[in-house]
Amino acid sequence: MWIEAGFSQVAQALLWPVLVLVGLAFVYALWLGGRTLMEGWQRRGGRYASLPSNDASLSLEELELAVVRQLEPVRLLSRLSPMLGLIATMIPLGPALQSVAAGQGQQALAVFSSAFAGVVLALAAASVGLTVYSVRRRWLLAELLDVRKARGVAA
Repeated sequence: MWIEAGFSQVAQALLWPVLVLVGLAFVYALWLGGRTLMEGWQRRGGRYASLPSNDASLSLEELELAVVRQLEPVRLLSRLSPMLGLIATMIPLGPALQSVAAGQGQQALAVFSSAFAGVVLALAAASVGLTVYSVRRRWLLAELLDVRKARGVAA
């Protein structure tokens, strides 16, 4: 029984850090979305390039690594946010169910509301992250293809 109590205490201690991470993920997703919209607008005008295509000192492998480095934070956002949302939802469910069992429905409802707000923000962040990841990946792979063609390397 002491193991269960210990797990419960650790889980409760994780709630606030997880909620903070969900909030940060949501803000980061909004920033990335705005940045991607701005980049798309600049790309329409032909004034934007993410890769240093005219730098012949960089090998194709180094350029590919640059693509991965640019995409990795967005990929992590889209993959980790749902997990954080699930954690933010699951931690309060135990106490909420205990409140329901004790006949304190209003208290349980308040806990459920905050728990579901965390998962909604996390899923919104993941959705924006996945969209940004897909669009930026397409742009970066097209740039990489252009660099390969300019260097005379078969794609």
